[in-house]
Amino acid sequence: MARNHSHGHDHPHCRGCCGPLDRREFMATVGLTTLAAQGILGSGTAARAATGDGPEAAAKPARPRVRAVFLHPKTERYWMGWPGAGYDIKARDAEFAKYMTDAAKELDVELEIDAEPIAELAGVDKLLAECKKSPPDGMIAVVGALCPEYWPHADKLAAGKGDVPLVVFTPMGTSFTGHLQATRKIEKCFVAATQDHSWLRTGMRMLRTIWDMKNTRLCIINGEVTRDDVAPATGTILHWIPLSRWTDELAKQEETDEVKALAKEFAETAEKIVEPDRQDILNAAKNYFVARRIMEAEKCQGISLNCLDLVRDRKIFCPPCMAWQRLNDERSVGCCECDWNAAIAMRLCSLLTGRPGFQQDPAPNTVNGTLMGAHCSSPRKLRGFGGPSEPCILRSHSESDVGVAPQVIWPVGEPVTVIDFDEKGRLILGTGEVAANIDTPPCGGCRTSVELKMDHVEDPRDCKGFHQLFILGRHDRLFRAYCKLAGIDVVPIA
Repeated sequence: MARNHSHGHDHPHCRGCCGPLDRREFMATVGLTTLAAQGILGSGTAARAATGDGPEAAAKPARPRVRAVFLHPKTERYWMGWPGAGYDIKARDAEFAKYMTDAAKELDVELEIDAEPIAELAGVDKLLAECKKSPPDGMIAVVGALCPEYWPHADKLAAGKGDVPLVVFTPMGTSFTGHLQATRKIEKCFVAATQDHSWLRTGMRMLRTIWDMKNTRLCIINGEVTRDDVAPATGTILHWIPLSRWTDELAKQEETDEVKALAKEFAETAEKIVEPDRQDILNAAKNYFVARRIMEAEKCQGISLNCLDLVRDRKIFCPPCMAWQRLNDERSVGCCECDWNAAIAMRLCSLLTGRPGFQQDPAPNTVNGTLMGAHCSSPRKLRGFGGPSEPCILRSHSESDVGVAPQVIWPVGEPVTVIDFDEKGRLILGTGEVAANIDTPPCGGCRTSVELKMDHVEDPRDCKGFHQLFILGRHDRLFRAYCKLAGIDVVPIA
């Protein structure tokens, strides 16, 4: 599956590095036995919550199962040593359980929390045997004491877990530097040492994302053959269908009331309209409904099309740039130029960060020492799917001067994360800051053109990748943590 690096154009804040999404406060005033009586602990809670991803719901065969345990002595109070005699063991365990349970409900995860802490190494052996017989999709082990005899429990669990992703959560007061060494190089194990107890929501989201990436189907429209491939890094299904499917479906798409309503929304929410006329905007809206219909029929959560050839050969007269923008702003994937690598990165970005990424063509600026990126379909929900939309101008597709393409104005001075998957399935990762938006004309290139001042990059020509994603906000630590848990290597962008 060679990556398509043809020259063409399409585009795709939580300021915290690994901050949890939709944080809710919790006052821990009950013990584990009370939570067990409420059905939160013990036999396993199966919490369902619709994600609102359109056709995704029909494509999911099930939901992930996560096993959570506590590693600490069975005692009422610690004496001397960390976390200290003032540490309320039952209240903290109840707090941790509540964070995990809330996250499971929000993310539709089947969560099994053992009510009793594992106090003996024999308990770890029993847990490993159970997981070998019935492997969960992920595990969370909460370390509840710094006692020297209890960190071997976490080390043994990590060493014997096999291929199951494991989060070892060690809140402040339960580990020193030496305790964190044995697990550093264990595959698919991330140790979260932090004072932020609510980070457990992020841990649950990472486990959910690993499962989602394996159960994602992306529709790649190109060629003449229908087939399925599996992406090496994430296990994502690449569902290929013939290019003629798009033109056939587009020919059947009428100017329905839904199409007219979406076209009206495109026009009314734009800052201004430059080249496109009313029919161009109606055609742009048609593309969205064609994409949704194909995704639903093929049970896919995203789509990528060889749009350049269709425009070049005059088989379509409005590229799907606005449809892609809409899909990406709706938590789905609309990806240009049948680039499955970029489509996978876009899906990961959406699931993990809660915001869309901008797929772009990199153009190094050797005068400013910056990285310029340009494409025809940037999303607007750059600050998150529930956030405001960035300003957008409706333009024509610059390379053909037909149809509609958005020029989205990115916020100058704000941080950006850059990601891409390379040919070996490694995640290319970098950070920077928005330096400028570039108008076309007078410049050439695609309608949304963004200039980044990159961190730790002396020469922008050293930046790896093509069709990298620009993501508003600093998310590099989150991506590193995820990749450690998912078994994906990370390489710096330069």
